[in-house]
Amino acid sequence: MDVLLLHGMLLLPLAALLLYRCSPSFQYLCKVAFFNCWIVALATLLSPFAAFRGRSVENMKLLRAALLPLKRLYGIRMRVRGSEQLQLQGPFVIVCNHQASLDLMGMVEVIPERCVPIAKRELLYLGTVGWACWLSGIIFIDRHRRDAAIEVISHTASTMRRENLRVWVFPEGTRNPGKSMLPFKRGAFHLAVQAQVPIVPIVISPYWDFFSSKEKRFSSGTCTIRVLPRVETRGLSPKDVPELTESVRQAMAEALAEMSMSDHGDQDMEQSLLGPGKDRGSPQGRGDTTGNSK
Repeated sequence: MDVLLLHGMLLLPLAALLLYRCSPSFQYLCKVAFFNCWIVALATLLSPFAAFRGRSVENMKLLRAALLPLKRLYGIRMRVRGSEQLQLQGPFVIVCNHQASLDLMGMVEVIPERCVPIAKRELLYLGTVGWACWLSGIIFIDRHRRDAAIEVISHTASTMRRENLRVWVFPEGTRNPGKSMLPFKRGAFHLAVQAQVPIVPIVISPYWDFFSSKEKRFSSGTCTIRVLPRVETRGLSPKDVPELTESVRQAMAEALAEMSMSDHGDQDMEQSLLGPGKDRGSPQGRGDTTGNSK
């Protein structure tokens, strides 16, 4: 009986490995589980160190360092275009499209100094992850209470000017893996206008070629991050916010459509050059995993 139990215990890892190699769905589940476990584990390990400094935007450096290795572990190559647009001295607001949890890898690839994201308040209650986010100065907003959200935006606008803070916002308000962008929430644009700071749009290319939660697929691949020219808000007032929101969304939507076409063509060409049977993310086929990053 003990021998059979031992044999069964030895066979389980082999069966799991075989299933991982043969089943894209099982591979997807394993990679997503590892992604979440990595975040929880690093948040738990780094939070005590961040606590010595207290709540500070400087702790974002710890979160960034914790997330940067994930792209190499997953074989995802990051290509950054237009990073010079982020070389601004003062405060500004970044608006970025939101597709999936993988956006965290894109965010830490280009996030500038003294920059914090705005996140939904529910994240604050996720144990050590919420604690790590709070210690890093992440701004939490209650999406269900408009008056509270307006108060947070007003307070953040004054903090940006006073502390030279940059803020990262996903204006779609929810994950959107579709081919077009959702209508933008106006909070980020009210924030920029109230603080009289520029808006820097960032577009992350679609993950269709290597990631799909619907199809349960998660392989290696290439992701392009494009930083668009900044949009000035000096002299604008709240009545200009609707037009400002739509013009920025239109520019980002056009960039996303262009990137969708060019990235798909580039990756098809890369695959044809590699030849049949070679994966873009394999050691034989993978290029520089850092791209044009910092």
